[in-house]
Amino acid sequence: MLKLKIPPPAYMLLFAGLMWLLDRHLPLLEWIPAPWNKGGLGIIAAALLLDLSSLLLFFKRHTTPNPFTPEKASQLVTSGMYRYTRNPMYVGLLTVLTGWAIYLGSLSPFFLIPLFMGVLTHQQIIPEEKILEEKFGQAYLDYKQSVRRWL
Repeated sequence: MLKLKIPPPAYMLLFAGLMWLLDRHLPLLEWIPAPWNKGGLGIIAAALLLDLSSLLLFFKRHTTPNPFTPEKASQLVTSGMYRYTRNPMYVGLLTVLTGWAIYLGSLSPFFLIPLFMGVLTHQQIIPEEKILEEKFGQAYLDYKQSVRRWL
């Protein structure tokens, strides 16, 4: 019903907020104290660069990166980080959340990371994959066989 309707960064922001709430109201074991938790900011920066570099590959190939309309893709992007994961921009969002959890410092926020992966897989990735299979046929099926969904 909501598949391909909510932008993936909105899911990431929702989960970031939930992680903050867990850290503030149910902080289990503060295991990354200051100043070590600041390393999470570096991880967030690296994740944003990953997302940007992956996005630029779509523009370089003159195809759409729009997660709402994968059927408008004119060609598969399989270079760059797409050689290692079929969804580097979503891995980037996951990495942002991991950096955020590190920055928050308690164990509680980390419990939401697998849930984020499940929601994004169900709501965004699987519907995209079905559309790309229909559009690109065997070429996409071969790509799916050789490159993992996440990492």
